[in-house]
Amino acid sequence: MPIATPAQYRAMLDAAQKGGYAYPAINVTSITTINGALRAFSESKSDGIIQVSTGGGKFASGTSVGNEAFGAIVLAEAAHRLAEKYDVLIALHTDHCHPSAVDSFLKPLLQASRERIAEGKGPLFQSHMFDGSVVPLEENLAISKVLLKECAELDIILEVEAGCVGGEEDGHDTSGLPAEKLYTTPEDMVDVYEALSPLGRFLFAATFGNVHGAYKPGAVKLKPTILRDGQKAVTDKYGAAAEMDLVFHGGSGSDLDDIRETLGYGVVKMNIDTDTQYAFTRPIVAHLCQNIEGVLKIDGEVGDKKLYDPRSYLKKAEIGLANRLKVACDDLLSTGKTIYGTV
Repeated sequence: MPIATPAQYRAMLDAAQKGGYAYPAINVTSITTINGALRAFSESKSDGIIQVSTGGGKFASGTSVGNEAFGAIVLAEAAHRLAEKYDVLIALHTDHCHPSAVDSFLKPLLQASRERIAEGKGPLFQSHMFDGSVVPLEENLAISKVLLKECAELDIILEVEAGCVGGEEDGHDTSGLPAEKLYTTPEDMVDVYEALSPLGRFLFAATFGNVHGAYKPGAVKLKPTILRDGQKAVTDKYGAAAEMDLVFHGGSGSDLDDIRETLGYGVVKMNIDTDTQYAFTRPIVAHLCQNIEGVLKIDGEVGDKKLYDPRSYLKKAEIGLANRLKVACDDLLSTGKTIYGTV
């Protein structure tokens, strides 16, 4: 079954770290976007990560329900079934859970995994993100330690963040923060390692000027060397084995040189959402514009059912998303490197 087991997920991360590549982690909101992601990873022969945000879960639950955890469970269960048809490994992850959403989002998902494990299955998600960057680092790490301990008991990896990713995405808005908040310090990196490494495996979203959203070239000033310096501070103190698995948030629209540079500093996962949202929506817009008289019932006409059937444009959207995600696999050097069948 291509949804990775906990052991396979760890092997994926180990392979990326050793091989100098990273996995695209794409946010999904529907069956169609899951299918687009699975198609892309399969055609690229790349393992990958599919993730759900609080907003994505709320959307997927339906406008009359609006329950973020319930929607995330629905998407995850669907992904487990859909991924059975593909020959790459897929890990399921959740994105940007702030402290205020731990009880309403993260805890119900951990409980869902606990129930699956009791039934002899694996956890529903292989990793979760706790975004404590909105609180002081000491408080962030105190909460992270409690959550990591609970995750470790379920064989789940926890992703944490110190420093803030700028911009706005899916309700996560830090656009008003001062510039210095966008950069994690070496001291922060050491603090994170010392607090969490005894408790279980974790992913660390260190920030180096990365920003959510879409920007013109040159607008975002990334400093990947921050990751290098932070990793060095940790390994100088605790040895080479202490190198952390890092996450690149705000990957959409980044320069390829910056993306590739981060791979040498321990990035094994890069989030992509804005670019794949656009790649999904652009074919829909083209379909509607090119077929407006068939899509709309103009001047008393009946339109063309084949053109306003949602399947006619959502198939194009799925392919558009898949094609953009395949570019991300190429950018992150994960293309052709699936470990499916070897672990």
